[in-house]
Amino acid sequence: MTLSTVAVIATLIAIAIGAFGMQLGDGFFRSILWWEQLLVLTVSTMLMVELNNANSLIRIFSRMVSCSFLLLTLMASFLYPSLRGGIVGLAYIVFLLSFLHAYQNRQAVGSIYTAFLALGVGSLFFVRILYFVPLFWLLMAIRLYALSWRTFFASLLGLLTPYWLLLPYYLYIGDFQTPLDHFSTLGQFMPLTEVFSMEGPLVAPIFTDPALLLTPHSSVLAPLFTLLFVILLALTGAIHFLRRSSNDKLRTQMIYEMFIIITLFIVVFIILQPQHLPYLLRLLIISTAPLIGHFLALTRTKVTNIAFFLIVAATLLLTAYNVVFS
Repeated sequence: MTLSTVAVIATLIAIAIGAFGMQLGDGFFRSILWWEQLLVLTVSTMLMVELNNANSLIRIFSRMVSCSFLLLTLMASFLYPSLRGGIVGLAYIVFLLSFLHAYQNRQAVGSIYTAFLALGVGSLFFVRILYFVPLFWLLMAIRLYALSWRTFFASLLGLLTPYWLLLPYYLYIGDFQTPLDHFSTLGQFMPLTEVFSMEGPLVAPIFTDPALLLTPHSSVLAPLFTLLFVILLALTGAIHFLRRSSNDKLRTQMIYEMFIIITLFIVVFIILQPQHLPYLLRLLIISTAPLIGHFLALTRTKVTNIAFFLIVAATLLLTAYNVVFS
């Protein structure tokens, strides 16, 4: 009953986001954007269910991975109005599904092509997701054991396919600037001196006005609180898994180690370039969901049972805070 119950709660939260977070009042059901986001969220959740089932992420029958994803995604309600962000998150889930299907198969050209095709589609909306490509190649070699010349070139072909399909259109209309601008942003970085300065996005809201810490209706701190909470959940799940990994199959251990590595990469990315938080937080939530889902489903001690209720309560409280005040 867990997923069904969470689905009902998620629907109520989505309605609240439409009515209050998106400031649509009782007209949210007439908003095409609200319905599009709901569709993307529904498909993403179903794919997270498949990701769990296809890879046996939890060694007992549990929907905790998809439930964690659904609640954490809606908790970050300030991301809901961004359809581009939703598509990027959906593309990343499709990537993981196909990518993990190639485990220990250096001839899995089709799976790798499909995975990187999804990544290429995601890069149309958030081009900086291409920064992850070298990391995924490395994971193909040291964790997935699927790297070969055939799969390597299949990954390149998958990445290029969306651009090959779109390039003739831009050539036809004579628009050369849009593709150039799209890729030129890959070389644009916020200087580290600015990121960690008093005016930078990491510290400016707090240090320029410390009273914000005491202001519950501040929309500035909502993303920060949400990010810190998701990182805390990821850390909790990672520590739990590393302590109990011997109870899982070798394939499951490899998969979770990949999730931990990807999560660390995303966190470092956010710290160095926090202006991309609206996209990176979605990816972080997707990578965190299996980690915290594993913890919630497989721990039975008194302390962890208390932690379960605290995590659920904190998630719902932060969701309410974000919906009402962000």
